[in-house]
Amino acid sequence: MSELFPLDVTAAQVRRRGKVLVGPVDLTLKAGGVTIVIGPNGSGKTSLLKMLHGIVRLNKGSVKWACGTEEAQKRQAFVFQTPVMLRRTVLENLIYPLRLLHVPKTQARVQAAEWANRIGLGDAITRQATVLSGGERQKLALARALIRKPDLLFLDEPCASLDGRAMREIEAILHGAAANGTRIIMSTHDMGQAKRLASEVIFILHGKVHEFGSAGGFFDLPETPQARAFLNGDIVD
Repeated sequence: MSELFPLDVTAAQVRRRGKVLVGPVDLTLKAGGVTIVIGPNGSGKTSLLKMLHGIVRLNKGSVKWACGTEEAQKRQAFVFQTPVMLRRTVLENLIYPLRLLHVPKTQARVQAAEWANRIGLGDAITRQATVLSGGERQKLALARALIRKPDLLFLDEPCASLDGRAMREIEAILHGAAANGTRIIMSTHDMGQAKRLASEVIFILHGKVHEFGSAGGFFDLPETPQARAFLNGDIVD
């Protein structure tokens, strides 16, 4: 299997109804680690993730994977801020992506049950996914993405509306995934979470990558007044 990274983004831009949502972006992401995308509300975090994932059309520029776009898209998954649950049980939600990959039904049920236990929903496998709590739905969405063993996982503020306990559980799953070699690119508004998870940081402002570098360097010594103001909790225009 050919390498997925590096991902080379060149002058990439996404517009909608004449408004630039994100771009132009020039960026190179390499294999390994957790990239955390931060920035003020409306700065373009979600649009950047969707652009990299390939679910919005580019108006300019290019997003090029080392292995080619078609193969890259098969090897990645996306967890949205508000996950969509299938109107099926917890177990059936986990079985579904495996069946799409033609995993035999018996084997899929075993793997799904293992993942349900791993995320603390082992006693809820017969419950309808649509009646789960917000934290439970988010854990299920994450497991449904990871059960496919993607090489790359995108997450758009997965803990935005969760309490501390649910956030810790989500972060534990993400730490495990990263340790097992899954590349993670994730947006968050929570700076504590960003510091706990990030190996590198993209700070986006007005739809453009304002700073990009190692997490330690960014949080210890941001390069620009805007980044320093943002980390201080000030309003950044």
